[in-house]
Order: sequence, then structure tokens, then C-alpha cells
Amino acid sequence: MKPINPLRNLVVVLGDQLDLDAAAFDGFDPTLDAVWMAEVAEESTHVGSSKQRIVMFLSAMRHFAQALEDMGRPLRYHRMNASAQPSEKSTLALQLQADLDSLTPQKVVMTAPGEHRLWQAIQAVVHGSGCALEVREDRHFFTTVADFSAHAKGRKALRLEYFYRELRQRFDILLDQGKPVGGRWNFDADNRESFGPQGPGAVPPRACFAPDAITQEVIALVQQRFAHHPGSLESFAWPLTRAQALESLQLFIRDRLPLFGRYEDALWPGEPWLYHSHLSAALNLKLLNAREVVAAAESAYRAGHAPLQSAEGFIRQILGWREYVRGIYWTHMPSYIERNALDAQQNLPAWFWTGDTDMACLKDAISQTLKHGYAHHIQRLMVTGLYTLLLGVHPKQVHEWYLAVYVDAVEWVELPNTLGMSQYGDGGLMASKPYVATGKYIQRMGGPCGSCRYNPALREGDQACPFTTLYWDFLIRHEPLLAQNARMALQVKNVARMSPAQRQAVLLRAQDIQAGKVGAA
Repeated sequence: MKPINPLRNLVVVLGDQLDLDAAAFDGFDPTLDAVWMAEVAEESTHVGSSKQRIVMFLSAMRHFAQALEDMGRPLRYHRMNASAQPSEKSTLALQLQADLDSLTPQKVVMTAPGEHRLWQAIQAVVHGSGCALEVREDRHFFTTVADFSAHAKGRKALRLEYFYRELRQRFDILLDQGKPVGGRWNFDADNRESFGPQGPGAVPPRACFAPDAITQEVIALVQQRFAHHPGSLESFAWPLTRAQALESLQLFIRDRLPLFGRYEDALWPGEPWLYHSHLSAALNLKLLNAREVVAAAESAYRAGHAPLQSAEGFIRQILGWREYVRGIYWTHMPSYIERNALDAQQNLPAWFWTGDTDMACLKDAISQTLKHGYAHHIQRLMVTGLYTLLLGVHPKQVHEWYLAVYVDAVEWVELPNTLGMSQYGDGGLMASKPYVATGKYIQRMGGPCGSCRYNPALREGDQACPFTTLYWDFLIRHEPLLAQNARMALQVKNVARMSPAQRQAVLLRAQDIQAGKVGAA
């Protein structure tokens, strides 16, 4: 970057803000302003990120930096090296502090960040430097945090459905003359089919992008500098540019959206991609705009290309769920991350970082996660998440694992999904009940139970499925609390019918699982 003196605005761009039309660039003048970006080790190590996640962020950042330079926007960009150099700053805050001292901008401008930890660090550095700080609204989202705060005011529980209906009406999405198309707001009940014994058949191919020179350089860096981090990079093919993200969106709408709704909850061994969109990473890096994604899905329905149950189910995830969890995050941080309503204290099993387990469904989901940096929402909620909930793992450890291993993991979206929805750590702020089930649920949705040494129908004995044993153990452990939840009444009644001998057998088997005597390969 050529020196600009005096420098008016230093526009700070974080690794999940790769949007050339972001509010931070409003009024940008290349003769007066400059852009600042930095790759620092802390962003890859504070939760031990997987290789896939590190490459995703670093390569997308470098491609974005190239786009900025092609537009003629002055850029101060700090690149990480394969081996740490003495001049490298280890944290974003330290690097920004050094550049504020040397560049002396009149003001730092940025789009509102997506992580509380970084937001606190940046504020402290900028204010400590005596520089003005202007934070602009993130236009990527339909709503603002203030919108959600107004919705949440006076509510003890914050349910997605009510917020989602408000947004459908406010933005006129899937409405006909002010009424929901199809006469219903939510078609979730139609979107729970499994593939059946025949399996999914020929699944449309994943949108793949061969690593270019920039990505290959990043892969080499990660293989050397972060060699001990989990995961592999042989399959890396994620979209890293705006053009690639748009192509991925087009392919999803054409090939997968028609069957997305019907099979969004279905599992099948060895099939990681199925009918999901694989767009969350591009959305969370801001390579795609949420509005254009929702518009594309609605247009597909209006054109007769996709059924209403698919379009509505997908739109609910973008317009409803992403906006909702962002609101939960920013209106309840920083205390939210420490919540542990069920007082779960178990440690995360070490095999979550390797996939070395003899439970077929967990081996499949974790191995896939480490290979691709990806798993769809049922694998996250009802396989890995369900197991940690039933086992009683501390929710902060579960959060740190999810944040580390998935390419789409940014804390504002990952933390509420994990701690609140999956682990019930917030005590029901988000979910009306803990999402608990036996191994029979996984079997019913197409899990690999037929190849597993454990029987999902059994809760006692050496052949008992650990999910099934732990389900009953969970109900016994939390019986007084769950008895107060109307949606758990039937399950609690089933616990009351257990004989003392049955309870004891479950508890002893559960203790072996919790002690690591069951499950590790």
C-alpha cells in the first residue's frame, strides 16, 4: 500500500466480512482511505481450528484482497507465513495496534463484527489509540440486533416461529395478498422423510472448485504450520470467491432444492452431501447475501421448479433461523457462553477429534466432518450433538469443538445453535425442551445402525446402543427438572414405570460409557 497522508479512514475488514458492498465501504475514497486486513495465528488456534476451516478463511481472505486490489482500493494486508516470523503479530488486536501507530488514521471504520471476543478486542485497541471508531450496520442481514431486542422485550422464552412470521410479513416473502402461501406458515411436518431401505439413489454432485494457485499456497502453509490440527485437505473444494458462491447457489436451486424439504432430516451412511445447500460457509463469510439466497428460493417456487415445502423449509433456515440465532447471540452475550443449565461436567471424548469410535453413526459423522469440514444439521443436532447432550459434556467444550471443526462456524451462529438448541445449556431460552432421543431415532432416519455392533433397541447390556442407554440415564438424572416441562411429560412417565433393577442396570451401563469404557475404537 502506498502511503496516504493524511489517512482519513482505515476500513477494517475481518475474515467473515468479505463483501465488496458492505456498509464499511460506503463513501470510500481511494485517495483518502485504505483497507486493513490481517491473518493472525490466534484466529486459527484459540479453538484449534481444523485444517479445512483454516484454509477456507485464509484463502477466501486472500481472494478478497485480490478483488480489492483489482478495484484500486489501497490495502494493508498482513499474510501469515508457513513458519512464524519474528515480525508477525500473534493476535488481531496487536497487529491492528501496530498499524494504527504507523498509519495514524483519523478514524477506523468497520461493519459490525460477528464475534463478541473480537469486538471487545478491537474496541479496546482503537479507543486506546485515541482514534475514532465508526461501526456500521451489517446489511447482509434482513434485521438488526435492535429489531430482535424489540421483539424479545418482555418474553421469557424466544421461539423462532413467532419471529419468523414477523419477518415473512415485514419483507413480503412467500405471501399472497398478505396471507402465507399454501395457507400455512410452516411446512416442517412435511419435511421429515427418510430415504427408506432403498437409500437416496443417485444424489446430485456437490459443487466443487479445484484449488487455484492462491488456495494451493494456503494449503501448503496450513499443512506445514498447522500440521497438528485436526482434519485433512484432500477433498477441499469449497467456494472461495463471489463468483464461485453464486455458482454454488445456482446449482443448489437447480439440482437440490426440489428435494431439499422432503429429505432435509434424512441420513445415509457415506453420503455427506445429500440434498442440503452447502451454502452456509459462503453466507457466513458474506460471499453471498441472505436476501439474494431467499429470493432465489422463492423464485424457484413461484416458477414451479420447487415445491412449497422445500422453498419454505429452506427460506425458514435463512430468513428465520440465521436472523434469530444472531439476535440471541448479541442480546445475551457475553454471559451466554457460560450458561450450563443442566450442570453438565463431562469432558468431550478424545475420539471426537479423530473419529476413532466403534459407534457407527458417530464414526460416520465425525470422520466426514474431519474430511470435509462439513456435516448437515441433523448430523450436528441429532448425532454428535445428541450424544454429547446425553453424555453430559460441558456445553462450552461442545461449543469449542463445533467452532473448531466446521468451515461455516462463526461464533454468532454456531454458539446459540450448539449451546442453546443442541445442548439445552440456556435452560430453554431457545428450545422448548431438550432434543433427546434413543438410537432408534437415528436408525429410523437412515443412520448406519445395520453395520454397528450396538443394538438401538436395547438400553441394557453389552450390546445396548450407547445413545439408548444414555437417553434413559439422562431422563433419570434430570427427572425432577424434566417433570416440570409439559412437552417431556410422556417421556418422564416412562421413566416412572422402570423397576429399580432396570434403573440400576441403566445407571451402571451409563457409568461405563461416561468413564470411556464403551465407545472408543
